[in-house]
Amino acid sequence: MVHPFVLQKFAVRSLIVLIAALVMLLPGRAAAQSASADLPNIGSGANSALTLDDEHQIGRMVMRGLRDQGLVLEDPEATDYIQALGSRITSQIPESEQRFTFFVVREAGVNAFALPGGFVGVNYGLITATANESQLASVLAHEIAHVTQRHIARAIQAQGRSAMTSAAAMLAAILIGMTTGSADAVQAGIAVAQGAMAQQRINFTRANEYEADRIGISFLAAAGFDPNGMPDFFETLNRRSGLSGSGVPEFLRTHPVTANRIAESRDRAAQITPEVKLQTASYEFVRERVRVLGAPSGSDLRPFYAAIADRGPLNAAQRYGEALARLEAGDRDLAASALIELSASQPQSPLLQAALGQALFAAGQPDLARPTLQRALAVAPRNVPLAIRYAEVLLQTGSAKEAHAVLLDLFNNVPPTPEQIRLTALAASSAGDTGDAYYYMGEYHLSSGDLILAIKQLELALADPDITSVQRARFQARMKEVREALVASGKRNARETAGRP
Repeated sequence: MVHPFVLQKFAVRSLIVLIAALVMLLPGRAAAQSASADLPNIGSGANSALTLDDEHQIGRMVMRGLRDQGLVLEDPEATDYIQALGSRITSQIPESEQRFTFFVVREAGVNAFALPGGFVGVNYGLITATANESQLASVLAHEIAHVTQRHIARAIQAQGRSAMTSAAAMLAAILIGMTTGSADAVQAGIAVAQGAMAQQRINFTRANEYEADRIGISFLAAAGFDPNGMPDFFETLNRRSGLSGSGVPEFLRTHPVTANRIAESRDRAAQITPEVKLQTASYEFVRERVRVLGAPSGSDLRPFYAAIADRGPLNAAQRYGEALARLEAGDRDLAASALIELSASQPQSPLLQAALGQALFAAGQPDLARPTLQRALAVAPRNVPLAIRYAEVLLQTGSAKEAHAVLLDLFNNVPPTPEQIRLTALAASSAGDTGDAYYYMGEYHLSSGDLILAIKQLELALADPDITSVQRARFQARMKEVREALVASGKRNARETAGRP
């Protein structure tokens, strides 16, 4: 039977299932990144089936595929929140040099997964399915534990280097098939991935899931979350699957949950007496934000919030979600009015101020949007969503140089996402700084692991006759780093091909 994957449309659910199947084959659910986040770590991996750089490069390849298909929710507010939440948990990992990247997937299914290289994805449908922040944090903690314990890497190591080679080749075939339109390559990759995934699950999933629960709960409690969030969420999903009659949620299919497993996690949570911190103010707001922004294009969630309002007054987060739904539906004036009222009640909330600035601009009031965002940024300097929303408004109102300066100040202090790097390149180009525009496009390609394209962009940056001596020195230094990384990578690949250690 042919897998329900329409190559031309790249159906979201099918691609996520494919990625999940492939990840079960890929070595290691995580790895340490290099000290430099944007250049690969060319280190020795002679004693392991898969080097840390192998894992990171595979993870970045998958991330690039997800981004190319529009499956990553490129929203500064949601990304900033989920990264902060994940970082709060990973800060409890003792003596770890691993780096993690957390992102939201534009998919309604209740699922989460860890990719090689420490990339952890959470479907927006899982976020909206949680009842509190501890439940959401418990899912991240579980995936983080898969990463720290290197479950798949250990299984691949037991099978030898050939398993890693097959997995990498399969991933390449699938991605090439997607790019070239070859349905045969994609279908073959899926068939192999599904078969191997089933065998891998038989071999090690049960023990690894128990271990991820145990380790995850300890991370969860140490980070100040309620450890009962994990068994609570498992029980909620089990009840949902039993009551809905529509099948088992994806999370339970990829993370099989038994009554014994729930009981063990409940017992373990009962033995911990954590200092539970208050739920962050952003959680409920972000839950509503991803509900609206993650929905398929053309969706109108105004009736959803109207139905809630029929049962009683909306809380602040639901009012925020309703305002975003209005904004998405083109009802800009009502959205702006609602956000003005909400922001006045919580003037210190960067999330609300950022949404208000967006709504005012969309409603044709740029003279109000700019100072609103500027004042908010003065209260919360270098807040990523605020700075990005302010820069976007500056760009669209003819202040490209100011937008460029705002983004440079931000990303010289805060690691940007690939999409945010591209925005910086756009701001530089609009400001007439061609050299910087090429330089940041080079950084954009580096973020996805494409060293060849990065070098081409740096060559264009250096060819710009208007760059300053400081820029030239910076671009040349970066070019040297990237070329050295490319040469080292080529030498390592040649050694591996020749079968030498």
